[in-house]
Amino acid sequence: MQFIDLAAQQERIKGKLDARIQGVLSHGKYIMGPEVKEFEAGMREFCGARHALGCANGTDALLLALMALGVRSGEAIFCPSFTFAATAEVVPCMGAIPVFIDCDPITFNMDVESLKRGIAHAKKQGLKPSVVIPVDLFGLPADYNAIEAVAKEEGLKIVADSAQGFGGTYHGRTTGSIGDIATTSFFPAKPLGCYGDGGALFTGDDELASLMDSYRVHGKGTHKYDNERIGQNSRLDTLQAAILLEKLAIYADEIEKRQVVADRYAEGLSDVIDTPTVPENCTSVWAQYTLKTRDGQNREAIMASLKEAGVPSVVYYPLPLHQQTAYRNFLNDPEGLPVSEDMAQRVFSLPMHPYLTEDDQGRVIEALRSAV
Repeated sequence: MQFIDLAAQQERIKGKLDARIQGVLSHGKYIMGPEVKEFEAGMREFCGARHALGCANGTDALLLALMALGVRSGEAIFCPSFTFAATAEVVPCMGAIPVFIDCDPITFNMDVESLKRGIAHAKKQGLKPSVVIPVDLFGLPADYNAIEAVAKEEGLKIVADSAQGFGGTYHGRTTGSIGDIATTSFFPAKPLGCYGDGGALFTGDDELASLMDSYRVHGKGTHKYDNERIGQNSRLDTLQAAILLEKLAIYADEIEKRQVVADRYAEGLSDVIDTPTVPENCTSVWAQYTLKTRDGQNREAIMASLKEAGVPSVVYYPLPLHQQTAYRNFLNDPEGLPVSEDMAQRVFSLPMHPYLTEDDQGRVIEALRSAV
């Protein structure tokens, strides 16, 4: 059984993928070719953002967002601790200071009360609160209404890190269209993934879009050899855009299929272990299906039992960022991050992809119930 089955997806669209790749080989425009613009237009239509720009990867997308927002030394950037390192690692690159925020024990996303405490703490340390980077963890949009209220009060910009959540919905809005800037990743294991690295940025602001377009191509201006600003090389490859075009064409259907798997897991498991909760007026794209052990349950023993039954499982994430070597000396919520630390000891994820058969879903449910 595959944890994520990319081969099954490839089999579904192989003919169209082959044609797209051959099309790129035929025209030979491997850098910023026509498929890049076509894919950017498709993303805009899918999520409702005014601008969509491809880039080299999801980490670059976050960095480009901070560059466009003019983040500087002495500014505080608020990040969840319970997430992948990319969210925070771009902050010191800009000379700014990451401030780690706790997560909600039900959704695993940024806790707004912890955010408020983190902002107050940063001010006491003489830092200027600048940007908050909520993460749509495991495919579920963050609590944007609450975060936007705090951001408005404190004068913060919002960079919505939707590396795992592109295509999820929050109170009628689709991720990608939320925040001053939104970012995503097309890493192969993501719900919408390519066959290498890739990423994208979204915004409704014309000026920010123009800046990010410049920064992703060496700070380009109107003349190829007169760069107007210091940028970087972060372009989405034409071949990857061609692949993503065919994946985007079936993405809505795949999200629906992921929901079917999630519903069946919940029906079969919620009485024996804590299954994910999706708040009202929200949908998840189920990048991961993440369970939480209850008091008295042994995660390692459960995962070992699953492995013996031929069912893969993975822990996302075993160590929150504020406890990792590279990040432990930065600022945190002054009341600590107990939920992030607790979740790191409890969570684990089951196989989740649109091509998981009913038989395999049944095997996962049976194996987990037996393990528990």
